[in-house]
Amino acid sequence: MTKPPADVARRAKVFKALGHPSRLLMVEALGRGALCVCELRDLVGSDVSTVSKHLSILKEAGIVADERRGTSVYYSLRLGCVTGFLSCVEHFFAQQIEEQIIYLKDLRQHSGR
Repeated sequence: MTKPPADVARRAKVFKALGHPSRLLMVEALGRGALCVCELRDLVGSDVSTVSKHLSILKEAGIVADERRGTSVYYSLRLGCVTGFLSCVEHFFAQQIEEQIIYLKDLRQHSGR
């Protein structure tokens, strides 16, 4: 069964929002709990306006939610399953490295080094 184009576009929007290193770093941190904009700014090392732009993209994609607490705005992960996906990606890369190590050890044994 083929997915309707709107469903595919919504999913693509999520992946596009995750496609920037700073946004990915923020999402990983938010997977551990809510953080204010100032904490996210310190995490990624950007100015507040840049962090706010990134958060706006993540919010528009439905990945994060915001909540005002006094004078601060706190962000939390709304799409909780993304942490499982990111763990899966990490596991995949670790497995690739392990496979490369095994291959190189095997190559070394067969070449007599």
